[in-house]
Formats: sequence, C-alpha cells, structure tokens
Amino acid sequence: MALQKMDQFIENLPSMDLMRSEKMTFVQLIIPAESAHRAISYLGELGLLQFRDMNADKSPFQRTFVNQVKRCGEMSRKLRFFKDQIQKAGLLSSAHSTLEPDIELEELEVQLAEHEHELIEMNSNSEKLQQSFNELLEFKIVLQKAVGFLVSHNSHAVADETELDENVYSNGDFGEASSLLEQEMRSGSSSQSTVRFISGIIPRSKVLRFERMLFRATRGNMLFNQTLADEEILDPTSNEMVEKTVFVVFFSGEQARMKIIKICEAFGANCYPVPEDITKQRQLTREVRMEKAVYDTLNMLNFDVTKKCLVGEGWCPIFAKPQIQEVLQRATYDSSSQVGIIFHVMEATESPPTYFRTNCFTNAYQEIVDAYGVARYQEANPAVYTIVTFPFLFAVMFGDWGHGICLLLGALFLIAREKKLGSQKLGSFMEMLFGGRYVLLLMSLFSIYCGLIYNEFFSVPFHIFGGSAYRCRDDSCRDAHTVGLVKFRDPYPFGVDPSWRGSRSELPFLNSLKMKMSILLGITQMNLGILMSYFNARFFGSSLDIRYQFVPQIIFLNSLFGYLSLLIITKWCTGSQADLYHVMIYMFLSPTDDLGENELFWGQRPLQIVLLLLALVAVPWMLFPKPFILKKLHTERFQGRTYGMLGTSEVDLDSEPGSARGAHHEDFNFSEVFVHQMIHSIEFVLGSVSNTASYLRLWALSLAHSELSTVFYEKVLLLAWGYDNIVIRLVGLVVFAFATSFILLMMETLSAFLHALRLHWVEYQNKFYFGDGYKFKPFSFASLTEEED
Repeated sequence: MALQKMDQFIENLPSMDLMRSEKMTFVQLIIPAESAHRAISYLGELGLLQFRDMNADKSPFQRTFVNQVKRCGEMSRKLRFFKDQIQKAGLLSSAHSTLEPDIELEELEVQLAEHEHELIEMNSNSEKLQQSFNELLEFKIVLQKAVGFLVSHNSHAVADETELDENVYSNGDFGEASSLLEQEMRSGSSSQSTVRFISGIIPRSKVLRFERMLFRATRGNMLFNQTLADEEILDPTSNEMVEKTVFVVFFSGEQARMKIIKICEAFGANCYPVPEDITKQRQLTREVRMEKAVYDTLNMLNFDVTKKCLVGEGWCPIFAKPQIQEVLQRATYDSSSQVGIIFHVMEATESPPTYFRTNCFTNAYQEIVDAYGVARYQEANPAVYTIVTFPFLFAVMFGDWGHGICLLLGALFLIAREKKLGSQKLGSFMEMLFGGRYVLLLMSLFSIYCGLIYNEFFSVPFHIFGGSAYRCRDDSCRDAHTVGLVKFRDPYPFGVDPSWRGSRSELPFLNSLKMKMSILLGITQMNLGILMSYFNARFFGSSLDIRYQFVPQIIFLNSLFGYLSLLIITKWCTGSQADLYHVMIYMFLSPTDDLGENELFWGQRPLQIVLLLLALVAVPWMLFPKPFILKKLHTERFQGRTYGMLGTSEVDLDSEPGSARGAHHEDFNFSEVFVHQMIHSIEFVLGSVSNTASYLRLWALSLAHSELSTVFYEKVLLLAWGYDNIVIRLVGLVVFAFATSFILLMMETLSAFLHALRLHWVEYQNKFYFGDGYKFKPFSFASLTEEED
C-alpha cells in the first residue's frame, strides 16, 4: 500500500524536462541522389539528427563520395598551406566586414589551385626568393608599422588573426603581379567604404618631397601617416643600406588613387597590399570545412544503385521530427527533385543516445555531471539536484560572507560581459571560468548565506572598538565565556552567537557543531541518492530493484546513520550531555546494556535493538533474493512454462549481469549474477560507513577556512596596524591582500570546489547513477572546428 501511494503521488508531480534525457526515435531516410547534398546541408544547419554509419565495414576508399571528400581535403590542405605561409611571415591584419555570398565549390577549387601553384613556384625558386628578399622585408616592415595606423582607423581590429597574402605589387605591374585573392579583397573593401588607403615604403631622404607632391596632387584631400623603419634595408641598385620610411596614405575616389600610384612610381616608392578584409578568407575556409563535413556524412549512407537513392539511418529527438521533415521538404523543393525524401520511424535494438536540452544556466551543471559519465538513456539526471546541492556544499566548506561578496562581484562581471566575452577567443582558464559563471554566481550567494549563519566575522567590530559581545549584567562575566554565559544574556537571534569568538571553548564548540552538521547533510544527500534509485527502478518498471535493492538499502542506511542523525537533533533540542560516540559504539557491542546518562529519550534502548536487527536483516535481503529469483525465472522459461513479462529497465538489463533481461538470454550464468550482486551489496554496506565519514570534509574545510581567515586578519593585518609606522602598516596590508587573494579566494575556492565535486561524483551519484551512456552528437555545422579539417 505504501508503494502504491508513493506511485500515485509521483504520477501527480509535474514533469521536469531536465530530469530525464529527451525521448529519442530511430529513423530512416531515403533520399534521391539529386537532392542528397542539399538535404544533408540543411540537416547540418538544423543540427538535430545523428547519423549512423551504415558503411562501417567499408574502408574510406570504398565509399561512394570518396572523391569529393578527397577534393575537400585537398582544398583544406591548400588553405592550411596558405595559413602556414602567412604565419611564417609574421603578418598582422585587422578588420571586420559583412559576409560574402556563398561560392561554388568548383570555382573555389580552381582559385585555390591557382594560388597554390603561385606559392609553390615562389617557394621552390630559391633564386627568385633571394632576389625578392628586399621586397619581402619591406613588406614585413610596412605591415608592422601600418597596422598601427589601420587599428586607429578601424576600432574593430582583430590583431590575433594573420590572414594576409605574401604577394607584393609595385610600380606599373601592380595589377598583373597581384594575386586573384588580393584583387577580390581590394575590390571588396573598396565597395564597402569610401575611405581607401595605399601603403608602402620610401627612402627617408625623399619623404618630404613625396608628401608635398601628394598634397598638391590631391589638393589636400588626403591623410599622410609615416613612421621610420626599425632597420636599414639594402638598396638593390647601389647595394648600400638605406634608411626608409613606412607610409600610409588615406584618400577617397578613384582619380586620387591613380594620381597617388603615379607619384609612388615617380619617387621609387614600393607599394604593398595591406588587406583590410580578412573575413572573406575566413569564410572560404568555413565553406570548405562545411562541404567536407557534408560529404563525410554522405559517405555514412548506403547508395542504392538500382533505385539511385541513398539510405541513411540515425537518431533524433522526438520533438525534432517536425523540424527535420520540414527541412527535408525544403531540400526536395530547392533541388527541383521529382521524388520526395522518405522519412519514417524504425525499431532499433541498440540503446539510444542521451540528450538533455540545457541553457546557459544549466549547461555548466550538466557538464559537471557529464565529466563523471554520460547518463544512460532516460536515466535520472543528477544535474537537476546538483544545481542546488553543489553550490550549497561548496558554501558549507567556504562559509565566508566577505569572501563570498568578492566571488559574487567576479561572477556578476562575467555575466554582465557575457555577450562580449562569448564572442572572443579566450584562454583555457578564462574559458573554463566563463563557462562556469552561473556556478560561481550560486556558489557566491550560498557562501554569503552560510557566512551569515556562521556569524564569525561579526565579532570583529566588538574587539576593535572595545565593545562587549556579551550582554552581561556586570563586568564579572567578561571572561566567563564558558561558565554561566547563558545566564547573563539573551539568545542570539540569527546564526552562531559571536560571543564564542575568542573564547577558550570556541574551537571545541565549532568543531562539534560543524561535524554534526556535516553528518546531517551527508545522510540527507545519501538518502536522496537512494530515493533516486527508486525513481529509476519505477520508471523502468523494475520491481526486483525496488523490493530487493531500494527497500533494504534505505532500511540499512537509516537504521544506523539515520538513527545517528536523530540523536544529533535530539541532543541539540534537549541540551543533553550524552556522549553520542559511546551510544553508537555500544549499540553494536552491548545493545542490551543500560544507557545510563547517555539516554536521550524514553524507549531508546529497545529502539536501538530493533534498528540493529533491521540493519542485520537488510544485508542478506540485498544479497540473496534477486539472484535466485532471476535463476528461477530463467529455469521456468526454458522448461516451456509461461510467466508474465518481468518489468525492468531495458538499459539496466543490457549492462548488468544481474538484470532481469539477462534472464532472457540463454547464456545466463548464475555464479556471475550472484558474484555481481554480492559485490554490489558489500560495496553499499562498506560505502555507507566510508561515505558518511567522507562528508566530514565539510567540517574540516569549513574550519580550515575560518581559522586561516582569522590568522591572516589578526596576526597580519591587526598586528601590523598596531604599530605606529606607515611602512609596517603598508607591508602588513600588502601581505594581507596577497593572502586573501591567492590563498583564501583562489586556493580555498578551488579546494572547496574539488571536494564538492568528489561528494557528488562518489558519495551521491554512486547510489543510483550508472553514467555509461553516450552523448547525442548530431551532424551540425555549428560544431565544426578547425581540427576537423
């Protein structure tokens, strides 16, 4: 009856999207050949269908679209070759512009081949390179110096990307010597802005006359910027080292451009292209990467020669079926195909992938859980409760409202600059910190709350200003921190009374308080973990797991450590002086002995005997029934008898030797099932003890942070401030700031984070979480990276 009522209560609860992974369906696509490329491209833009490789038994050279993949790979190699050549030259550029329209693959392939041929010829001809050394050196200097002018001209500079070409142009053969890519970049930038520029280098002795001539020719409608080159350059005509000056001329209009070029020719100035637009080159790289990804995906489909169509299979969320069908219809229409793409659902034998829909807030918590292991399909997701429990347990260990405010300011800064930082390329540490900005937000808020509960910092003003933290009737109680203190004052209204601060019994009192609090929190979270195992068993219809795992586990844990929690709360409420260590030890050694002064409530001794017997019974309850029931069901099946289908988790059965589904296989091995169940039972019994002790880290780290804060404050800052010397005060302040920043805010934060991580991965999740699933990885252009080239 109790289980039925619990089932009815759970059925009435509202659904939680993040509680279990999205329901998946196995689908098949039959795509006409003429619309295959467009259909896969559209699906890549949608990013909600994971394809299954139907040609896994074939080598890469036996696949249908191997030639197209080779072409894309070859173009990727050429682009990497261009990029390597640019990076070797140490070139810099910066700008943003609008994206160009999509280009055809064949046209891009021809252009890349031409550019590669030019670069190969230039690299292979050492004599030509030697002759053009001066030009390249001048080009390098122009780029280094001109970037400063261009950055001030364009505030959206991207200085960390090197997307320039090494070809130079000068004098009359400027148009012929420039590459096709340069011409496109110049024409693109010219059409996007009315202000244009020409950059180059000229001997220093000609700069004044050169500038005067430009001013007269353009009638002052130009901006001339110049800077001296850092090194002298060899003059090829005189073979002498000459000082040269880098210049950038900003102008407007085609006539002005022609005049400036002619003046440059007359004065012997060498002009070099400094492209403004690097976006087009970045777009070309992305186009090739997307084309290669499309053909790689097409190679995962079977090609039906007789019907001239491709057959693909994959996984998609059920909610995404209408969107996928709409995309496939659009692909059929855009490709002008006479035959539509067939999309239908199929039955699958393998376990579906796991997919949780997250947002910027929940994603970080889901990543914390996935770092331990991806949930099985439809398995209860620990991230739902981790959103609250993780930052709270961190705060119990950190427990400082002053340092919590510092963390809060950092989290608010990251959140306020979310859009800007999200579009920038960050380092690994900053990227991790930015990704966990909402985790840091909750950790800081809970730390402030726990710090207010501990109330340790509030006692500082009393000591500084000579005030009394104790509401005494006279001066006789100023040193009476432990004896008769309660008689002289009222109870403190919120949190721990700061009167304990500085007393002889401060450390024993806080030790006792935080140790017992850690046990209560640990038992609560472990019970939550066992309760989650019930939700899993009920969801998958496994009555064996409910009767012979959930019930004995909840009885065993609460008969011992749940009873300890009851004793702690009772002692706090009654003010008893009972020794709980003595109670728990002699509960096992001498359960029938009289408790004496350690008795907290009436009927405690018979209750302890009952709880001890329940704990002893729970161990064989976990160990023996399930393997023998599975053996009985297996034997009945192969004797031709009929029995009802045993409701259990499909995913559990595939992985666990002791699952009910294992009983349906002919290779049922009773000894393997029994050993597995025995290991599981022993692990839970011993883990109940070790896991409870592990939660004492909440007490240890909280006390460590508190004592470190006290030491740095009293023994560094206050001690230095007691001297009437400005130097000593400044040194003390610097040391205190350094210790606060690097030890209390960085090291202690990282330590509490790692310990909270361990408590969730081991002590909490091992009660119910298998974590042996695999992530849903749909084909998506948005997830493509440069490493996939």
